[in-house]
Amino acid sequence: MFQFVQKSVYYKQREDVTGHWSLVTGDRSPFQIYKGGFTMFRFTLPRDIYCGYGAIDELSLLKGHKKAFICTGGHSMRAGGFLQKTEKVLKDAGLATYTLEGITPDPSIEEVQKGAKLMEEFQPDVIVAIGGGSPIDAAKAMWVFYEYPNLTFDEIKKPFSLPPLRQKAIFVAIPSTSGTATEVTAFSVITDYSTGIKYPLADFNLTPDLAILDLDIPFTMPKKLTAHTGMDALTHATEAYVSKFANGFTEPLSKQAVSDIFDNIVESYHGDKEARGKMHIAQCLAGMAFSNGLLGITHSLAHKIGAVFHIPHGCANAILMPYVIQFNKKACLSRYADLARVAGLPGRTDAQLVISYEEAIQKLNQKMDIPLTLKDYGVPEELYLAKKDAIAKNAVLDACTPENPREADAEAMAKILECAYYGKTVNF
Repeated sequence: MFQFVQKSVYYKQREDVTGHWSLVTGDRSPFQIYKGGFTMFRFTLPRDIYCGYGAIDELSLLKGHKKAFICTGGHSMRAGGFLQKTEKVLKDAGLATYTLEGITPDPSIEEVQKGAKLMEEFQPDVIVAIGGGSPIDAAKAMWVFYEYPNLTFDEIKKPFSLPPLRQKAIFVAIPSTSGTATEVTAFSVITDYSTGIKYPLADFNLTPDLAILDLDIPFTMPKKLTAHTGMDALTHATEAYVSKFANGFTEPLSKQAVSDIFDNIVESYHGDKEARGKMHIAQCLAGMAFSNGLLGITHSLAHKIGAVFHIPHGCANAILMPYVIQFNKKACLSRYADLARVAGLPGRTDAQLVISYEEAIQKLNQKMDIPLTLKDYGVPEELYLAKKDAIAKNAVLDACTPENPREADAEAMAKILECAYYGKTVNF
């Protein structure tokens, strides 16, 4: 039987400590800034990560468990035979299975609650989520409500506030896309369609117990999805590196991810199998980094415009990232320059290197048919003008905003959004 053991690393370094406060909302936030000192941080990963061609076979190690509740999205996992293989390996290991198919992109609160009720009826001791970021994120949230059916969504959306999970089941994630890295992260993004807001649920309890990266799966992705998820991964690695909570564990992961993504993303987009496999690993490295070092306002804005303008998350990140870099570089120029060097970009000074990084991201977008502005994406100007202030205000409240290297209020968010809509340079 697979036994969960929490894998976390703590680091403390304080000088002249006279008190501390949390920069991340939540009474049990693991990220604390100490007056006159450094941070205490936590580093958490799944207990085991299996990676390779045919890695789904490693589900056999769940022998000894009794029931597996399988969550997946549309038809791609069944069409590719991966869902059937998952069911067979689990059944051969002696587990009864129930499969919930058809989880929608950008899952809603209501969809999550319906899934949790099905879990309650089946009473699994293992939850297996296979597919893209949406079904895995939905399954994580279902898991919370399965274990604590009396909780409300308002209660669980407060970052780092969940009660202990694994009272009823452990969690296994098998990603099909190379971007969200939710198989190794402490996050789940759920949409409240009544308000038009995406909420990133954040708690280390949500980190899966077992992650399986089967390198046969990502080759099924269409080109557009490959582009969007790949740029999502680059955003993860970039934001994690410049985050206020970047640390000695997350920094090398971010750098390696950036290097590998620049080396492979275009070839992966054009269908090269080896590049697809390398991107699947690179996005996982980026996920390890951002789950433990957190993100920034590219994601804050992307979370809010995705639900309002109906832009896929990775595409929104790809459009926004150059403009956010232009805003943030006043606070962390050398950090972005580090990433430009890792990517092999030209420049003799930090300023030149960061400009190269901004331009390289936009060149990647052009090579993969991603628009450079929100206007070019097709967002109507009247819709943008009607929603921009609300988006900016909600972005400030996003869980990804406090760790951004430069403080951003609603006015700054609105200006960045304006630049990203019209293609203006951020110069404030």
